[in-house]
Amino acid sequence: MKSMILNALLFLLLSSCDTPSGDHYIPPPNVKVVPTSGIAVNKPEDIIKSDPDTLASEAIHTKRTRADELVGFAETLQGIPYKYGSTDPRIGFDCSGFISYVFNHFGISVPRSSREFTHIEKEINLKEAKRGDIILFTGTDSTKRVVGHMGIITSDKGENHEFIHSTSGKAYSVTKTPLNRYYQGRFVKVIRIFKDNEI
Repeated sequence: MKSMILNALLFLLLSSCDTPSGDHYIPPPNVKVVPTSGIAVNKPEDIIKSDPDTLASEAIHTKRTRADELVGFAETLQGIPYKYGSTDPRIGFDCSGFISYVFNHFGISVPRSSREFTHIEKEINLKEAKRGDIILFTGTDSTKRVVGHMGIITSDKGENHEFIHSTSGKAYSVTKTPLNRYYQGRFVKVIRIFKDNEI
């Protein structure tokens, strides 16, 4: 019993955003591990490229949920405090806990950690980003070009980019943030989850 509790705590600590160690993940026995090719690089143009021979893109099934509906719900959670390793709105969220909670509210299953989003769905150009797309960033150390933070795009194509996320930064809560210079330096990519955004 003690071992199970320790394993559960270790899983929570290692699978959330911006983990202090960031490089090690020990999944629980019932979780399928998919290899990734997250290699640290020095140039932005070399940011995390998938290896099609070792990793198949996974699909997230959004059912009948629309991107606007999901973003609208996410926006109602603004002000909930940041809480490392949590998916519980009563105590707070970390970045991936926030994303998980929002999608799970609509019965949509998504990965629990930000890094697990690296190779899912369709990568799109930042200029094409729309409400409901997922934006991925490095952790706070942008020299390590590995995904460690994420948010949901709240702006539409052609508007100044803005996203909602749970941040351990100045706001220390769920907040909407413009894609400012700081986040541009940490930007990895945008992925499209909602097929209705293709229109």
